[in-house]
Amino acid sequence: MMLTVATLGIFAYGAYSVAWAVVDVIGGARLEMWAELGLILFGLLLALSAAFVRVRLPGGLAFAVGAMLGLQALAVHNAVHLETGLSPQIGRAILSATLVALASNRASPSARGLRPSGAEEP
Repeated sequence: MMLTVATLGIFAYGAYSVAWAVVDVIGGARLEMWAELGLILFGLLLALSAAFVRVRLPGGLAFAVGAMLGLQALAVHNAVHLETGLSPQIGRAILSATLVALASNRASPSARGLRPSGAEEP
């Protein structure tokens, strides 16, 4: 259940980033075009990584963390131009850390009642 919540959260965060940048460009860009394109790119990468996290593809969570770090770096840039201060960045960092913690919280195979491959029954 936690993996599903994390996956939906990761996808929503990526989709929000893309939508925010598109709306900002359509409504008259308040940021440089490279920053808007960066938001779109990292948002798309984050939304794609949600599928990788869901199927537990090796490196999928690292891919999501990389995209979230890219979005966080752009948030620092955007905060200066939009004069929003530090609180939105802290909120994004807490959201990202929570999503990563939810996605990485996996029980070991023995805790789920499964034997590791190649293990014999006693």
